[in-house]
Amino acid sequence: MDDEEAIHKEVAHALELLGLTLPTTQEELEKAKRVQLYNWEPARYANLTNNPKQYMKNYKKAEEMTKKIQAAYALLSAVLVPDEESSQPPTP
Repeated sequence: MDDEEAIHKEVAHALELLGLTLPTTQEELEKAKRVQLYNWEPARYANLTNNPKQYMKNYKKAEEMTKKIQAAYALLSAVLVPDEESSQPPTP
């Protein structure tokens, strides 16, 4: 039960990170990933401040969020969206 509970918590966190709710489709999942990756693109933090320390702090936060978003997308793709091969009926 602990493993199952941990998986549910990870899925809930991934959904929250991408701003999604259940049920979700592959298209919604991909769109949410694109939007969040755009919002957290580290290059967008260039020239936002004249303070190099604050810039690096924001840049590192954006890099961290980008990794989390990609991990959340990978998790949700594996758990929530069925494989195309398994969803198609077998061919005779």
